[in-house]
Amino acid sequence: MGLGPRSPHKAGRRFPARSKRGRGAKGSGRPPPGRRRPPCPPPDRSSEPALDAHPHLSPEALGYFRRALSALKEAPETGEERELMVHNVLKEVEAQALALATNKTGSEIMQELLGFSPLKPLCRVWAALRSSLRSVACHRCGVHVLQSALLQLPRLLGSPAEKEEDVEEEENGKDGPLETLEELVLGLASEVCDDFLFYCGDTHGSFVVRTLLQVLGGTLLESERARHRGSQSPDAQRAPARECKPTDFEVPETFLNCLQDLSSCFLKDIAVFITDKISSFCLQVALQILHRKLPQFCAHLCNAVISYLSSRNSSADGSPLLLFLRDQTSSRLLEQVLLVLEPLRLQSLFEDHFQGQLQALAAHPIANFPLQRLLDAITTTELLSPVFEELSPALEAVLAQGHPGVVIALVGACRRVGAHQAQVLLLLLEAFHCAEPSSRQVACVPLFATLMAYEVYYGLLEEEGAVPAEHQVDMATARALGDVTVLGSLLLQHLLHFSSPGVILQSLGALTGPQLLTLAQSPAGSHVLDAILTSPSVTRKQRRRVLKTLKGQYVALACSRHGSRVLDAIWSGAALGARKEIAAELGERNQELIRDPFGHHVARNVALTTFLKRREAWEQQQGAVAKRRRALNSILED
Repeated sequence: MGLGPRSPHKAGRRFPARSKRGRGAKGSGRPPPGRRRPPCPPPDRSSEPALDAHPHLSPEALGYFRRALSALKEAPETGEERELMVHNVLKEVEAQALALATNKTGSEIMQELLGFSPLKPLCRVWAALRSSLRSVACHRCGVHVLQSALLQLPRLLGSPAEKEEDVEEEENGKDGPLETLEELVLGLASEVCDDFLFYCGDTHGSFVVRTLLQVLGGTLLESERARHRGSQSPDAQRAPARECKPTDFEVPETFLNCLQDLSSCFLKDIAVFITDKISSFCLQVALQILHRKLPQFCAHLCNAVISYLSSRNSSADGSPLLLFLRDQTSSRLLEQVLLVLEPLRLQSLFEDHFQGQLQALAAHPIANFPLQRLLDAITTTELLSPVFEELSPALEAVLAQGHPGVVIALVGACRRVGAHQAQVLLLLLEAFHCAEPSSRQVACVPLFATLMAYEVYYGLLEEEGAVPAEHQVDMATARALGDVTVLGSLLLQHLLHFSSPGVILQSLGALTGPQLLTLAQSPAGSHVLDAILTSPSVTRKQRRRVLKTLKGQYVALACSRHGSRVLDAIWSGAALGARKEIAAELGERNQELIRDPFGHHVARNVALTTFLKRREAWEQQQGAVAKRRRALNSILED
């Protein structure tokens, strides 16, 4: 089923590590000399006419807010003085809310100030911006202020109401009772719903819609929070949805009802949300939230998307859906649809649209990404088996085309479902040209980690059709470990969680101390060591056999950013005898560890000073820790 060891794709193969898919500093000021009084309020310039579409923020006002923010950051975290300072500053924010929100530096300061805001001041600032919602939401600076206000809800929603303000303050400039935070959010949702297509299609307004959907559903997506925190590299922005780590919080029932009403707006113009790049992001976020909170409506929305795409003109080579899988915008939406579909619906979607097209999709520069999401969503043997049968013969070709993510996703599916593991491992060995002769299998870890074929990694020149040479141990030990790729690390992590990871462990055991040290010190490779320590398929004996190679490398490991984390993990699972060996080796260079920014944390974790000066007390302490760990493990096993 797999490619033969001397396939046409073989000679001099170096697999590309990944394939590409298209696509200010905050102001600071000197704080006031003391913390007891907030800075003086800025002069009132409300009578001055605006010079442009938005109110002008004077340099004096900007300086005031800058100093106020610095003072709040330095003030004690609790106390009456701080509360008074926060309330006074936020009164000034309320008075100049629109001018602040639409000023580049002012909006950045305002976002931070909202993070200090109690419930009522936030509601007042929100109310001050509400009359200009459209212009603020579609402003390149104002949109981030609205996002920040929405993101305060997990902190403030349901918090007890504050004490009533003085009657004089209540009557000063107020047209009526202050709306609650819940009412303000529902009011914002109502205004967005009235002009839904406009807000979703606007470059800046779509951010408000996406954040609003998360708040109504009581779920903050990590990808959206990171996007709000600051700009990201294109690679980070293309991170798959499977890497999101949602954070849930309690919301009232009215929010979930509003979420369903707002999400119903997608159905009215489904074609726009499938084909328009900006609007499509809103639908993708909605599917993630609905999948967690309203799964039935999520399924209804997915069916609407699939029905629309399936009703378009058929492509020459099969389902009309294939055309959209190759489109940059709609393929991203389909990725999310695949991740939230129920298993039975996913099975029928595969049979109706994907089956027989997997190799072509794997080779396509855009369609390979939805294929990866299909593989990520597989949870049953009934779906994995036909997918594996169709994709497995093209494994090496897919790697050669620069789409290793498809292969990693297939291996991940085999790990998750627990099927076809021995077959896919053999196919990988063949694809990297280390299956035959069998002596080459011991070199598979460096090849997988670097995503290089055997001949490329070791710089060999083999003629086409020649018998592969035996593995040379001297050559392998003399070569430093190559650069570990992120996808190569993921591949090894999956393989270590297979039910029989013996081939991988044998290859890891063949690495020299410096080579294993390089792996542990690598940002990506360090996670391979994590997999060794956490995989239930790796026995204690196998684990010790691999890790003993690090003996003599503990100091270098401790003085490395990523290596020190690996050493901490090794220490946590080590028996008393192993801990003594590690501590003794580290103790020989105690001063070097103490001076190192990473090493001194390791020295403290190991209690190295106690080990060197009071060995008996150290052994008693470590014995007690080991006893507690055994007791905890027995409880967890029960």
